[in-house]
Amino acid sequence: MTKEEKHEKTETINVSKDEQIGFHKGALATLAKEREEMAKIITICDQLMQMHIKALKDLGVDLEAKAKELASKSKGDKQAAAQKGKLDELL
Repeated sequence: MTKEEKHEKTETINVSKDEQIGFHKGALATLAKEREEMAKIITICDQLMQMHIKALKDLGVDLEAKAKELASKSKGDKQAAAQKGKLDELL
């Protein structure tokens, strides 16, 4: 690579400070708007989930009992994994 090519390459990389500031401010503005939209989506999702939970309760499904059942099963799985770890240490 000749000196001229290196100089041309560095010239294209050098961007004025004002342009860099403008770029970053624009990116932040865009990301802030995206975050607002994501918050709206999450709110809608939560509302839909609450509607389905209510419908299941109306149909007689006890979600709290299912959650406790899954939690106790998960706790049992963790205990089994811990026992396996102790066995591995013994071997």
